[in-house]
Amino acid sequence: MIDHHSSTVPAAFVHPAFFYRGQAEYLKGVGRFIRTALAADEPVLVAVPGPRLDALRESLDTGAAEVMWTDMTRLGRNPGRILAALRDFADRHDGRSARIVGEPIWPGRTRAEVLEATRHEALINTAFAGRRATILCPYDIVGLPEAVVADARRTHPTLIEKGEDRLSEDYADASVVCADCDLPLPEPAGAGPGLEYAHGQLGEVREYTETWARGTTLNAARRGDLVLAVSEAAANSLSHGPGKGTLRLWDSADSGVVAEIRDGGHLADPLAGRGRPSLASPHGGRGLWMIHQLCDLVEIRASADSLTLRLHMTP
Repeated sequence: MIDHHSSTVPAAFVHPAFFYRGQAEYLKGVGRFIRTALAADEPVLVAVPGPRLDALRESLDTGAAEVMWTDMTRLGRNPGRILAALRDFADRHDGRSARIVGEPIWPGRTRAEVLEATRHEALINTAFAGRRATILCPYDIVGLPEAVVADARRTHPTLIEKGEDRLSEDYADASVVCADCDLPLPEPAGAGPGLEYAHGQLGEVREYTETWARGTTLNAARRGDLVLAVSEAAANSLSHGPGKGTLRLWDSADSGVVAEIRDGGHLADPLAGRGRPSLASPHGGRGLWMIHQLCDLVEIRASADSLTLRLHMTP
């Protein structure tokens, strides 16, 4: 067994990737993790794709009612929302060792979603450093591309495969993985030059977005969500960035409506928006947190001289 004290992550936090092949191996490995936690009277959150939830519930002889079950296809539709939920669960059980099963990447995820989920997996190590928690992340190594499995070896300090656990020789610092996720965004077809904005023009940004959104398939409520998300992103450009930016909007056959906000700022805190902000904080990432809650996918690209957000919203 692994001596977790030798890991590069503080001993209080354990974050293994569980590589499984098929349903039987999945139920055995994840089921053992849940039963061990219940036997130790530890709080358990299971966030996995819906069909897996039903199978896990049925496989537990007792204790299913004591587990908090969450469908990851809903919670993790936007990977940027997952970390806040995991931290909220751990915070509600402060002083106890939380046990969490989180499966943020499954077969069928788009490349854009996988990149943001990989970023999330890397940032877990930063967000939970020093905390008493274990987060087990299952990976379907038969159904997932080899590149995804390779990244799992980089984002998890420890690995569990074929009933054995060991340190990951490929584990990398979160900053390295996140930088590798900042791949160039493809230029969309049909996107015009957009709207350039500066201080005093936030109202124009909202009006431009609302007018454009009326011609899309979004209903009134989702149009309101889009306007609010774009407004928050533009406000960040004006308050925390260079004071100006560019907004582009377009329809995507793959992901509904897309809004892109580009400015000359930078993301000082990679965890910004990934934890529920405190009302006492004068800034603390409230805008980005709200954007993550409103959108179905948020793609973030940070470089030395620019910051780009692509906000995806489906009807």
